[in-house]
Amino acid sequence: MGVEIERKFLLTGDDWRSLGEPVLLRQGYLSSQPDRVVRVRIEGERATMTIKGRSSGATRGEWEYEIPLADANELLDQLCEKPIIEKYRRRIPHAGLTWEVDEFLGANKGLMFAEVELESEDQQFGKPSWIGEEVTHDARYYNSSLIRLPFSQW
Repeated sequence: MGVEIERKFLLTGDDWRSLGEPVLLRQGYLSSQPDRVVRVRIEGERATMTIKGRSSGATRGEWEYEIPLADANELLDQLCEKPIIEKYRRRIPHAGLTWEVDEFLGANKGLMFAEVELESEDQQFGKPSWIGEEVTHDARYYNSSLIRLPFSQW
């Protein structure tokens, strides 16, 4: 079983905008139930299907598989729950870790946060100056929650 240990933070300032190359991501959910999230994502010319289990703290099971781009487009257009999540992602290295900074579009426009994947929940790590309040345990910030209650409706 794959395991994801991830922490999520709001952003402060705009210094992160000059770091990393923004890449458009489109993703949708075949299931957004907390016990079994099934996501389809297109990032550039690469498409994946990811299955995630229920979170326990900052940890949850995760399995990811590459799928054909044409299949991903059909799934996003025909089967995934709406709205589709669209966002720009920047991958920014800092102190030996890679921070993923997401800037959302569409119904979630205005929402921006950063995630970092860790080896253990108690791993110590340095935060860039543009990292603000931690929101790891706030379910509103789960991408799968943003299809049911987009940021524009908060």
